[in-house]
Amino acid sequence: MSQSFARIVFGLTAAFFTAFFLWPICQILKGGFIDADGHLTFAYLTALLADPTYLTGLRNSFLLACATTSLALLIALPLAFISDRFLYPGKGLLGSIVLIPMILPPFVGAIGIKQIFGQYGALNALIVHLGMRPHGWTFDWFAANQFWGVALVEALSLYPIIYLNAVAALANIDPAMEEAAQNLGCTGFHRFWRITLPLINPGLFAGGTIVFIWSFTELGTPLIFDYAQVTSVQIYYGLKDIGGNPFPYALVAVMLVSSVALYGLGKGLFGRASHAMMAKATSSGGAKPLPAAQAWLCTAMFAGVTFVAVLPHLGVILVAFSRDWYATVVPHTYTLDNFRYALGNDLTVPAIANSLKFASISTVVDIFLGIAIAYVVVRTKIAGRQVLDFLAMLPLAVPGIVLAFGYLAMSQEGKFFAFINPIQNPTVLLIIAYSVRRLPYVVRSASAGFQQTSETLEEAAQNLGCPPLKSVIKITLPLIAANLIAGGLLAFAFAMLEVSDSLILAQKQAYYPITKAIMELFQLLGDGKFIASALGVWAMVFLGVTIVGMSLMLGKKLGAIFRV
Repeated sequence: MSQSFARIVFGLTAAFFTAFFLWPICQILKGGFIDADGHLTFAYLTALLADPTYLTGLRNSFLLACATTSLALLIALPLAFISDRFLYPGKGLLGSIVLIPMILPPFVGAIGIKQIFGQYGALNALIVHLGMRPHGWTFDWFAANQFWGVALVEALSLYPIIYLNAVAALANIDPAMEEAAQNLGCTGFHRFWRITLPLINPGLFAGGTIVFIWSFTELGTPLIFDYAQVTSVQIYYGLKDIGGNPFPYALVAVMLVSSVALYGLGKGLFGRASHAMMAKATSSGGAKPLPAAQAWLCTAMFAGVTFVAVLPHLGVILVAFSRDWYATVVPHTYTLDNFRYALGNDLTVPAIANSLKFASISTVVDIFLGIAIAYVVVRTKIAGRQVLDFLAMLPLAVPGIVLAFGYLAMSQEGKFFAFINPIQNPTVLLIIAYSVRRLPYVVRSASAGFQQTSETLEEAAQNLGCPPLKSVIKITLPLIAANLIAGGLLAFAFAMLEVSDSLILAQKQAYYPITKAIMELFQLLGDGKFIASALGVWAMVFLGVTIVGMSLMLGKKLGAIFRV
C-alpha cells in the first residue's frame, strides 16, 4: 500500500480523534478552568477542593478503585498461576467459565446481590431458617458497609480482565529462567516473588489499569447501591447544571487528571520493565500433573471462586424467574411472564432495537478504523504512526463518564457541535461514543493479526500485478478474519451493554439503550425490578455467547485485547 494512502488514513483518523476524543476533553478543561471573560482561572478548582463533599467523593472513588483492583488481583493471580502451571480435573471447562463474570455489567449484578444480601434477602432467610437468629430478624449486609459492597461486586465482575492478562503473561515466560533460579536454590514462593512476578508485571499492569480506571469511574453500581459519596455519581447528579455551573466541569477535569496521573504513575513504576525471553524450546515447560488430592483441590478452588463470582448472576436469574421474592431463601413461585414483558414492554422493545442499531453501526465504524490504524502502525514506516497507536489506545485509559460529559459539553447550544445535541436525538453521539470507547479492542485484534501474517504474502501478490490495496483485501484480511471477528464481536457486545455513555447521553425514552432501560425499570415500583432482571438475563445470554465464541477463536490471546 502506498505511503500516500497511509498518510491519508493517518490524517483522517487523526481528524476523527481530534474531533471526538481530544475536543470533548478540551471542552471539559475549558469549562472548569476558563472564566466568563475567557481568562484562565483556578477559582473553580480551589472552591471544589475546599468543599468536603467533593473531597470525600474523590477520596472514596480512589479508595474504591484501590480496593476493587486489589480484590480482583487477589482473586485472579492465584487462578492464573494454577491454570498455567498445573493439570487438574475439569481444567478446560473451568478455564472457560472463569470468563462468566464478564457477561453482566456490574450494576446489573448489583440487583442480584441486593436480593441475596439485602435486609429481606436470601442469606437472612437462610440464617433464620437454620435457627441461628429468631424469626423476623433482619440485617442489610451491604447497607452496613456500602463501600465494600460496591468494591466486592465490581471485583467479582472485573477480575477476569486481570486473569486473562496474567495467563497470557505467564504463558510467555521462558521456563529456563525459573529452572535456573531453582537450580540456584530459589524455590517455592520465594522464586515466584523474585523471578515470576517481575516477569509478568507488564501483563498485570495492563489488566490492573483497566480494572482500576473502570472501578474509579463506575457509575451504575454505586447508583444501584445508593452510594452517592463517589465522584461519578456526583457528576451524574450535576448534569442538570451543565449549562451554567462550572463545578461539574471542574469535577470531571479532576477525575480525568487523576485517572491519567495514576495511569502514568503505574506505567512508570510497573509498566516499563521488559525482559527478553529465549525460545521456549530451550527448556521443558508446560502444565504439570499433580497428585490426585492436590489436583482436586485446584478444581475446588476454581469452582468455588467461580460460584462466588456468579452469585450476582444467579440472583438476577432467580429474580427474573420469580413472581415475588421476599424474605425466603429462594422464590416460592416462578413465572416466564417477566421475560415476555421484557421483550414486549413499551420501554424495553425500543431499547433493544436502539442498542442493536447503535452497537451495529459503531462496530462497522470500528472495524474500518481498526483495520486502517492497525495497517498503518504495523505495516508502514510513516512518521507519527506510534502516536496514532497511542491515541487509539487512550480511550481505555480515559474514563467513559469523562468522555460522555465531554460530548454533552461540546454539543451545548451555541457550540460548533450543537447540531448533534443529544437532548433532541442522541443517536449520532451515542454511535460516536460507542465507536471511540470500543475501538481499542478492534485495533489490538487487527494489529495482532497483521503481526502474525507475513508481509511477503502481500509482496508476492503485488509482484504478480495485484495493486497494494487489493492485495491487502484479497490476501491479508481473509487470513486475519478470526482476529477481526473476535475484536468486532467484543466491540459489539460491550457497546450493547455500555453504561456511562448510555446513562448520560440518552435523555429521551424513545432513544434509551438497554442499560438505560434496565436502570429506569429497576427504579420503578411494583414489577420493575423483575422486568429489569429479565432484560438483564437476555443481555447476559447474548454477551455470554459472544465471549465464549471469542475465547474459542483467540484462546489465551484474548487477554491482549484488554491492554492499554
